[in-house]
Amino acid sequence: MNKLFYILLFILFTSCGVQKSLKDRPDLSTYHSQKYTRDKVNDSLFYIADNFLKKNKTQNWELYVSGDPLEIGQKTGVLTKELYAFQEQSFMNLIDDYIPSKRRKKFLFKILKYYNRDLHQYITNEHKAEILGLSESATNRYDSLMDKYNRNLFLHGAHDIGHAMHDLMLVGCSSLAVWDEKSEDGGLLIGRNFDFYANDDFAKNKIISFVKPKVGYPYMSITWAGMIGVSSGMNLEGLTVTINAGKSSIPFKAKTPISLVALEILQHASTIEEAIAIAKTKKVFVSESIMVGSSKDHNVALIEISPKNFGVYQVKNQPYLVCTNHFQSEEYNNDNRNNKQKEESHSVYRFQKLEEHLAQDKQLNPTEMVKLLRDTNGLKNEKLGYGNEKALNQLLAHHGVVFQPDKRLVWVSSNPYQLGEFTAYDLNKIFNDSIQNFTINVDSLKIEKDIFLTTEDYKNYKKFRIDKHFIEDKIDRKETITKEFLENYINTNPDFWLVYANVAEYYFTQKDYSQAINYYKLALSKEITTIPDRNKIEKNLKKCLQKTSKSVN
Repeated sequence: MNKLFYILLFILFTSCGVQKSLKDRPDLSTYHSQKYTRDKVNDSLFYIADNFLKKNKTQNWELYVSGDPLEIGQKTGVLTKELYAFQEQSFMNLIDDYIPSKRRKKFLFKILKYYNRDLHQYITNEHKAEILGLSESATNRYDSLMDKYNRNLFLHGAHDIGHAMHDLMLVGCSSLAVWDEKSEDGGLLIGRNFDFYANDDFAKNKIISFVKPKVGYPYMSITWAGMIGVSSGMNLEGLTVTINAGKSSIPFKAKTPISLVALEILQHASTIEEAIAIAKTKKVFVSESIMVGSSKDHNVALIEISPKNFGVYQVKNQPYLVCTNHFQSEEYNNDNRNNKQKEESHSVYRFQKLEEHLAQDKQLNPTEMVKLLRDTNGLKNEKLGYGNEKALNQLLAHHGVVFQPDKRLVWVSSNPYQLGEFTAYDLNKIFNDSIQNFTINVDSLKIEKDIFLTTEDYKNYKKFRIDKHFIEDKIDRKETITKEFLENYINTNPDFWLVYANVAEYYFTQKDYSQAINYYKLALSKEITTIPDRNKIEKNLKKCLQKTSKSVN
């Protein structure tokens, strides 16, 4: 399937229809609504009473809001309205790249009416109220396509569909929890990379959100403007939630977005048992591993949830738990889709990489956990090439995060990827003490940026990303490229199989089959990301050999 087909399905399956927009409106009778206005100190600091949005020195945004669901949504919308507009535009730009026609976009959005006919049944009233409050601050720019409230629901489905459509959004998250003898202080230590990539703009404005609801536990999460759902977070009870994609089929009916399941767990659970009880009540439309760490339980569990199955996985007699992008509970032992994911994807490789590290006689602390999350090499320290999805650090992460639940401490990465400074936050101080001068981070606990950012390899990697788009566009157009450019392109990332495959494909389209053979063979000598990638190269190599054989004869 080509990318145009994926983008059509993306709009079809992630947006939220207007057919029942009036019926879907939440019951606001028990909530407080008012017209909020914000005060502006400068372009980096806005506040509404004791609620605020502040850009820190690492260029991440820090948001603190409190109230009932409607109040939280309204305050968040007013404080983040420019970021919200930017985020929505980044998604629409992704669509515009493939469907520039306004008429076709309008038609596709109309199709959504049927697809989302029952969505309102799967989202709680408190979440709909918060989304409604947030959407009041949305831009008017896309109102002709869909009303603000339903467009925001679209944003919450985008993460789920990104899991089902790997050509549209790259997804390959890795999570790790250690405790007892594997943790330096014996307490729980949890780290994760959220490798969810839509486009460069999508990750430009990370928000570290701190929410103090009237009902439920105060919590923090790493998010983006317009999003109330949770991908990574911790509450004041010391319960953490992170989500990792499982293998999903393309969904044909919208149900509960995984990020909203994670939000409900974070806000209303303090133990693993409570988290499982919440998850069991949900009907979802993609497959997901929800890693739940609990300070109260001094333990970690994987809640493995999918449209037709549900499992819980916990380890016995070992002080660590690893999670990538396949299920591990008995309930999925005979699941064909999960077994295919294990056989063909890069999930098992990253799983083995984490286990390889844990087999060493070492204890992890927050700094060492960050070092592991930043590792771009493979098993036995093999160089994979930068950007290889077999690496723990694929150089595309929206964020990296480390939790110490017992101490209520969290470290969050800054751009680029998980390479920038990890800023520390203490939930006990944020939610239990008064905040002075809008300062909520603990500067003394920060973890410095990766020295890799200062290297020639990183400069080359940035050039590789630009040149990759150039060469792929030239291949699509069947235009010529100079030999010098091709050689320089390879030198930007010489350990990565993809540069050789790209050059081979170029020569293939130019019908220079001898050169294509050389570069396909070089690609096969590297650590290729997935079985389908390898099969494609081998198939093309076979075609080239047949072409050269015929020409000789």
